Amino acid sequence: MAPPRRRSSSRSTSPAGSSPRRRAIPLTALRQRNTPNLDALLGGLREAAGDDAVVAVVLLGGEGLTAAQADELGAGIDAVRAAGKATYAYASTYGELAAGTVPYALAARCEHVWLQPSGQIGLTGVSLGLTLVRGALEKLGVEPQFGQRHEYKTAADLFSAREVSEPSREMAQRLAASVMERLTGLVATHRGLDAETVTALVDRAPLSAAEALDAGLVDRLGFRDELDAALRDAHGEHELRYLHRYVRGRPERTPVEQLRRRGARQIAVVPVHGAIVDGRGRPGGPGPGSGPRAGADAVVRALLSAGESDRVAAVVLHVDSPGGSYIASDAIRHAVLQLRAAGRPVVASMGSVAASGGYFAAMPTARIFALPTTITGSIGVLAGKFVVGGLVERLGIVRELVDVGANASMFAPDTPFTDAQRARLEAWLDEVYEDFTRKAAEDRGMPWEQLEPLARGRVWTGADALERGLVDELGGRGAAIDHACELAGVRRADVDVVGWPQVPFLERLKPAESSRSAVSALVPAGLGLPTTPEDLLALVAGTPAGVLSLPGDWRVR
Repeated sequence: MAPPRRRSSSRSTSPAGSSPRRRAIPLTALRQRNTPNLDALLGGLREAAGDDAVVAVVLLGGEGLTAAQADELGAGIDAVRAAGKATYAYASTYGELAAGTVPYALAARCEHVWLQPSGQIGLTGVSLGLTLVRGALEKLGVEPQFGQRHEYKTAADLFSAREVSEPSREMAQRLAASVMERLTGLVATHRGLDAETVTALVDRAPLSAAEALDAGLVDRLGFRDELDAALRDAHGEHELRYLHRYVRGRPERTPVEQLRRRGARQIAVVPVHGAIVDGRGRPGGPGPGSGPRAGADAVVRALLSAGESDRVAAVVLHVDSPGGSYIASDAIRHAVLQLRAAGRPVVASMGSVAASGGYFAAMPTARIFALPTTITGSIGVLAGKFVVGGLVERLGIVRELVDVGANASMFAPDTPFTDAQRARLEAWLDEVYEDFTRKAAEDRGMPWEQLEPLARGRVWTGADALERGLVDELGGRGAAIDHACELAGVRRADVDVVGWPQVPFLERLKPAESSRSAVSALVPAGLGLPTTPEDLLALVAGTPAGVLSLPGDWRVR
């Protein structure tokens, strides 16, 4: 084999974001130069698969990824292997006194798996924790008053229940089992083992490096310098590059080539990332509780501006959201329907989670793609408030409400709901649930009587959702983009995939001409730190961001 001109190296770190155009705040931008987001890794793997100059890809680590993110990266590694290129995985350990099931399942998709001699394979399985805080709230003098639709919308249980309900336990058990089926299936397939053997290894784990080598889970034990020497022996002298840096150096990224392609058709990727809220949202920041929020105004304007662009052939709505506001989710759904009515194809790609309001936003698209371990569904609703009168009294604070109107303080935290107010709340929950399920049945093309038993607030993995008709196909962003090209009648090679909105720097300095202009869809930059009492409560207690929310973190890492 002739000495290669270039070799790419993929470093799997926790993604800095999952939007093609995530904007970092200045203080973190420098740190993120060698911390690629998931899109950069996926795009790099796609280009490496078709580049004759690339002879091998090396995966380093993989900790911090969700199961869905690892699944999507794994599909990229599969494509590199299918192109006849060598793939290596190296880690000092896959879980040191910690779970390493997800990163190892990703590593197993490489042809050659290396492990430091003192490392471990923490192939210990999947664990989901169910937490109830009713007792703690009582000690603080806080009374939760929530309603939910229906038995699987167990978010309210977090605050109100004294013991885990059977529906909650059943749902969590199936989620964990479904994710584990996917992970052990990947290990069995790519390591040439039968399912029973992998299950037995899981029950023995964590495994020492020697045990893992003997079981066929790794191919070589060695340190990083020994891997580098093996690479030189196998492929000759080579140039080592981070995958995202390799992409930036490709001829397609040169200013001349970009100028030549200025008129190329585009596939616009519109992100719906984080809790869905009314207004503009926020890009997210570096601190806890400062994640992104998908503002309906920004998402709707991005969709409409994509529809106004002659260059945009189709739209991919990338949803990585636990849901949130009912009103905001419905506004996004309506904008998707507007685009489709105008003849513009819209395809949904679900990330790690696309549940409740996130599912609401995705369900009207022409086709929904989910990863096998995507957390989705949760078609249900919850609402209520915390009554903090007892806490306020204990703190020695005096508060008195002066109301004009019988229900002026209905949602104030000072007093419980009256019987009449509780009845109004329950009626509204019924109304929202009816609307959600009717629209879901319409969008999915199934009778309401068939969809409703699949709803009731139940959470599904992507694999289980496919079996029940809640999604159309298993696949990541690449598959969704390919299908969008097919619907638009364009070749993938002839289009540019761009994060939307696309706004040149100088245009950003100008005021928006209308609510349909791309400038109006930009999300204001900021630290995204929790600044309101609601934000702080959400950070401490995992409070839902809206009535169509999946509170807590159900993602498997």
